[in-house]
Amino acid sequence: MKIVKRILIGLLSIIAVALIAALFLNKDYAVEREVEMNKPKQQVFDYIKLLKNQDNFSVWAKKDPLMKKTYTGTDGTVGFISAWESDSSDVGVGEQEIKKIAEGERLDFEIRFKKPFESTDYAYMITESTSDSKTKVKWGFKGRMPYPTNLMLVFMDMEKMLAPDLQNGLENLKGILEKM
Repeated sequence: MKIVKRILIGLLSIIAVALIAALFLNKDYAVEREVEMNKPKQQVFDYIKLLKNQDNFSVWAKKDPLMKKTYTGTDGTVGFISAWESDSSDVGVGEQEIKKIAEGERLDFEIRFKKPFESTDYAYMITESTSDSKTKVKWGFKGRMPYPTNLMLVFMDMEKMLAPDLQNGLENLKGILEKM
């Protein structure tokens, strides 16, 4: 009985230490990537502001070609929602809404994941002219993991998880736009 009691006390101590540590750990994460392309800024912005075009360059949209997509509103305007539903756990169920547009400069999105887990994250795309015929596009993600789930950020490298997908998406975008 003493051994069971000691094991139980040990496990409770480990859990308590982890929960206390989570109080002091970062709850926010942010990942951003960029690419420069040989296209004028307005032409790039006009393409990326349409959420339906993300199906052409986003690696997430390509993970399940059979996913069900629905759209609400007018694409390229604040309030437009692109929703997806997939049986694949890599894709799940969720929606993305255009929350803010600084015309020719920046798009802000709210991404609401519903399955396999519930979460709300934020994404943005920024265009910057580097010359009359070249544009730098930045694509970023920001999220928050509330206490005590923020403890998972110790074991999950969000940079490593998201950055390759963002970079590949941007490279796909560059390839599409430079062929137009």
